[in-house]
Amino acid sequence: MNGITPNALGLIGETPLLALSRIHQGPGTILGKAEFVQPGGSVKDRAALRVIEDARGSGRLAPGQPVVEMTSGNMGAGLAVVCNVLDHPCIVTMSEGNSPARARMLEALGAEVVLVPQVEGTPGCVCGADIRAATERAIEIAHERQAFYVDQFNNPSCVRAHQMGTGPEIWAATGDGLDAFVAAVGTGGTFVGVSRFLKEKNPAVHCAAVEPQGAEVLAGKEVDKPCHLLQGTGYGIVPPQWDPGLVDSLLGVSDEEAARFRRSLADEEGLHVGFSSAANVCAAVKLVESGCLGLAPTVVTVLCDTGLKY
Repeated sequence: MNGITPNALGLIGETPLLALSRIHQGPGTILGKAEFVQPGGSVKDRAALRVIEDARGSGRLAPGQPVVEMTSGNMGAGLAVVCNVLDHPCIVTMSEGNSPARARMLEALGAEVVLVPQVEGTPGCVCGADIRAATERAIEIAHERQAFYVDQFNNPSCVRAHQMGTGPEIWAATGDGLDAFVAAVGTGGTFVGVSRFLKEKNPAVHCAAVEPQGAEVLAGKEVDKPCHLLQGTGYGIVPPQWDPGLVDSLLGVSDEEAARFRRSLADEEGLHVGFSSAANVCAAVKLVESGCLGLAPTVVTVLCDTGLKY
């Protein structure tokens, strides 16, 4: 029947583009890809679905086999949704430094959550060493339980999800009117996948990568602030699947700027989103105001996740 989606997987993808016309009144237009409307609450739902479908299709993931992954929250939520529908037990490891609300959300979605003590970070601020510790524990659990290990940093399906889905959706909505794409970098899947597709369509599209100020390794700077508010980004490493040839500019956003834009997005646009979403919008405004894109450009960025778990 028309209008009926058979299960939650049908809610992943085809997210709307929102005109952020109150937070940026022009000249130019900033559009936010509303990834938070998906069932797991974030952009990572796309990668989770593509990873599991690809693994099942290739035979690397058997029916009913457990799935395990390290997460800062979003990938775990996406995997929990997908695994619930496709009948795979889901185990996630997460640094204790991530917000307690994230662990509660994951458990509510049916995932088994294994918290890993922090190595260098502080509560609310997870750094690269914390991620490595949680990753090591995920690998151990995969061996112990004969589970499929997702390995999102190295898994090409995470890039493919955006090259085949998010990028085409943005292009279909904007086409030749698109001047720039802006996205924060964690694993790099969103930026690399979307930028790769957009540049295939039009090499002139300006692709800007966003990093937390003080952890701008992609810009070749020393990491002097490994702990920052932008959870899920700025791990102090160059992601394994990173493609510098796709980058036209690199933009740093401070904790203060991210917090200010997060408040503004709620107060002015009615959008309660996370810090990485706010950093993306902040960077998009900076890019437009720099004048490098012309007088009235159209810029698309990513509203990565809901703010309900912070």
